[in-house]
Amino acid sequence: MSLAAASVRPGAVLADLLPAVTAPRARVRDAALVIGGAALTGVAAQIAVPVPGSPVPVTGQTFAALLVGASLGAGRGFLSLALYALVGMAGMPWFAGAQSGAGGASFGYVLGMLLAVTAVGALARRGGDRGLLRTAGTMLVGEALIYAIGVPYLALSTGMSMGEAVVAGLVPFLVGDALKAVLAMGALPAAWKLAGRRG
Repeated sequence: MSLAAASVRPGAVLADLLPAVTAPRARVRDAALVIGGAALTGVAAQIAVPVPGSPVPVTGQTFAALLVGASLGAGRGFLSLALYALVGMAGMPWFAGAQSGAGGASFGYVLGMLLAVTAVGALARRGGDRGLLRTAGTMLVGEALIYAIGVPYLALSTGMSMGEAVVAGLVPFLVGDALKAVLAMGALPAAWKLAGRRG
């Protein structure tokens, strides 16, 4: 299968543009992509800036996770974030701020990322990462799903009311999320255009 054929095939994500290999090698490649996605998310989580009045920092973690979902698709993206979550729960200090374990106030956002990468990966398979506005919409859906789990978890784990959790765990991050969506709007469609030129 040529790169050009893969780039126009309905239902393809960026990872599907890799050269075709035999079934055993495809499993090894998929495992490498899953591990690479988890590692990218863990490295990006270390870019952490504290937010005054909030136990949740601004990180590169969510942006990396959403890119993993869009690039790998729903299945491989989910496995990447599941691996990231399980290894972090087991003690690897690669959650935000070199934290690990499941008890932190921001762990709900990690759980939300599992849902978000699955949705973003499914939308990417439907072309949600190939145009500026569609990419923005895809990223915003992913961010909304992360907050849908993360903010209630923040409230439960800290004893905050839902209103306080929204103020501490959502409002301070809206501008950063808009910037992440803009970055994705440039990066993902550009990657598809580059792949098409090389095909």
